[in-house]
Amino acid sequence: MNDKFILAIESSCDETSMSIIKNGNTEIGTVTLSQMDIHKQYGGVVPEIASRNHIENITIVLEELLDKSNMKLEDIDAIGVTYGPGLSGALLVGLQCAKTLSFIYNKPLIPVHHIAGHIYANRLVGKFKFPLIALVVSGGHTELVLMKEDYSFEYLGGTLDDAIGEAYDKVARVIDLPYPGGPRIDKLAKMGNHTYKLPTPMDDDSYNFSFSGIKSAVINLAHNEKQRGNEINKKDLACSFQETVVNIICKKTIKAVKEYNIKQLIVAGGVAANKGLRDSLNKLCKENNIELLIPPIEYCTDNAAMIGCAAYYALKKGITADLTLNAVPVLELN
Repeated sequence: MNDKFILAIESSCDETSMSIIKNGNTEIGTVTLSQMDIHKQYGGVVPEIASRNHIENITIVLEELLDKSNMKLEDIDAIGVTYGPGLSGALLVGLQCAKTLSFIYNKPLIPVHHIAGHIYANRLVGKFKFPLIALVVSGGHTELVLMKEDYSFEYLGGTLDDAIGEAYDKVARVIDLPYPGGPRIDKLAKMGNHTYKLPTPMDDDSYNFSFSGIKSAVINLAHNEKQRGNEINKKDLACSFQETVVNIICKKTIKAVKEYNIKQLIVAGGVAANKGLRDSLNKLCKENNIELLIPPIEYCTDNAAMIGCAAYYALKKGITADLTLNAVPVLELN
């Protein structure tokens, strides 16, 4: 079988990223320009600023990638691009680039769901063994997905309000930690003790999650302590919050793995970089004889390599789009 090279484009939020992936599992090269330092001063991503920076960065990233990979656009077999979910303006920049290249070089255009990309980042680590469970944890998503074959996604449950990454950032803001708050909470949690009593979020038999309650509990706790003139122990609060949310995520994930007789669990999304979550899942999987796949840290956050991996398997299933492909900011995985 001839090698297939996918040029992938990811611009759903504040990373302008392009990658060339061979056969869905080998990274030839990736270039990513992050806007984190720009948005840090605002305490979060500003959509219009993100879009403008994507416009400025997109051709720079493409030229650097081709130079780094020592390849030409004529060598590419198909163009994969994130078309949703994400910020509308940001998505449109990547889409316009992908459609232009597809048209000029007569290459198939492959629409990729952002979360499918996060899941397929694990193909850079190892082979998928079906059926498997994918735990998706990010700033916009917390969900459990059953996969019985490649590029087949069955939604088991997900957050009914805040995603886990969003909850981390909001809790960090409450205790005056700078953006992005998630990694800072994770770091502080290792230095603290679980001394604050927080409610266990949505501890039921479903595969759904809810993190708005624990977020509100932290806000109320911080407010009440301030009213009493007490100082919050940031390390202990970070530890209490992290252990509480990680425990419920692990509990529901292992329940799903056992119910569906799964032998492989994969973790996807930006919060997959969280050391507390990684350590807890690793321990549980060893205890239950379950294979665990988690991408390296650089493939947990948004990147085009994951989009290229997913695009390869989408292409194998005959999934392509024409030049009317548009951004879909809110998009279910199916």
